[in-house]
Amino acid sequence: MDRPITLEDIFQLFEHNLAASKAEAERRHAEIERLIAITNAAINSLTSRWGRFVEELVRPAVVSLFRARGIDLKHTFLRASDEAKQMEIDILGINSTDVVSVECESRLFQGDLEEFLAKLPRFKSAFPEFAAYRIYGAVAGIEIDQGVDRRAYQKGLFVIKPSGDTVAIINDDSFQPKTW
Repeated sequence: MDRPITLEDIFQLFEHNLAASKAEAERRHAEIERLIAITNAAINSLTSRWGRFVEELVRPAVVSLFRARGIDLKHTFLRASDEAKQMEIDILGINSTDVVSVECESRLFQGDLEEFLAKLPRFKSAFPEFAAYRIYGAVAGIEIDQGVDRRAYQKGLFVIKPSGDTVAIINDDSFQPKTW
């Protein structure tokens, strides 16, 4: 004997379907979160490798580029960091009186420039062994957002861009670098 469907039956069916839908939505949300985490890790790995590529492209040229500008660097170091790990410099070029700190980006944005400019005044406190040295700054990018190179120049930074098979400082001969 079939009984008629009651409002209570409809309500129970609705609750059951709602609970099932909620469980499915939570499962899908968890899966989406997992995929986002995997994607972010892959992107970060690719970005990190691309950044290292830029550093490896720029580093071999640093000594000759700055020697041509009257700064006779003797050594270069990749990813120099202070003891407390509060500051990392992508490429550090040094001689007995000068340090060139180079920030390398695959694409140099205004924010990258501003962050680097905020870092330079803290350089000597992060690296006290260079307290008596002249500190120069340089930014390097495979791509440089419009106007960022001009702003870097105005702030006294050397600007390094790709040129043929290598890289070049694009600042003109009248450029006067700032020292920190």
